[in-house]
Amino acid sequence: MLSKNRIKYINSLKIKKYRQLHEAFVIEGAKSVLELLDSDFKIEFVLVTQEFQQKYSSILTRHNVAFETVTAQELEGLGSFQTNDSCLAVAKTKENTFLSPGQGEYMLMLDDVRDPGNLGTIIRVADWYGMTKIVCSRDTTDVYNPKVIAAAKGSFTRVKLYYTDLTQYFEKIQDLKQPVIGAFLGGDSLYEFKYPTRGGVIVMGNESNGISGEVERFVTHKIMIPRFGEAESLNVGIATAVMLDNMRRQVPL
Repeated sequence: MLSKNRIKYINSLKIKKYRQLHEAFVIEGAKSVLELLDSDFKIEFVLVTQEFQQKYSSILTRHNVAFETVTAQELEGLGSFQTNDSCLAVAKTKENTFLSPGQGEYMLMLDDVRDPGNLGTIIRVADWYGMTKIVCSRDTTDVYNPKVIAAAKGSFTRVKLYYTDLTQYFEKIQDLKQPVIGAFLGGDSLYEFKYPTRGGVIVMGNESNGISGEVERFVTHKIMIPRFGEAESLNVGIATAVMLDNMRRQVPL
């Protein structure tokens, strides 16, 4: 049976200030935990059901990870998922390390993306299209939010995020003279836009307000995804996927 202290500790990590205090976060589900085990994250412990332990005992042994066997009911009481019949892990967060685009590399920038599901989806989309760096405004939701980790489906282990003041960030990388491509209503059509082959920064804005005026002044190319139907708008996660898909058609890895 899980101790009260461990239950209290895991539950506290659902709140940002305690994640920051303990420098730790929670990961749920077999797929995400298995990818975590193969990553460079430092793992505190893993809680597993007997079924999971039997199925993946060789992996747990190979990684020499501290694990404890619990019941499915105990996991359901701890996690964010409606049902969690496999595992839950606690790992240490990483330092907020500066990121900049390399030669010929595209990276993402998120200006005040608030919804955890959207951020998780964007991380997963970035991973799909081979992008490993995302620069986020300070108001963008916390990558270690359990809902972000759940939506990212393990891609958080491969995609790096850096949180900063975006205006200051652009001032730091201005000597790189990188193209900055922003998604705007009224911009040039995405389907006619030629992505520079030397790489750059693709900026996606807030779900309701788009890219802020402070960031807009650094944008060198304004483009839009043309609308053919009657929908009011696109979810920012879907819009990011469309942007990256068209980029990769022109600038393959």
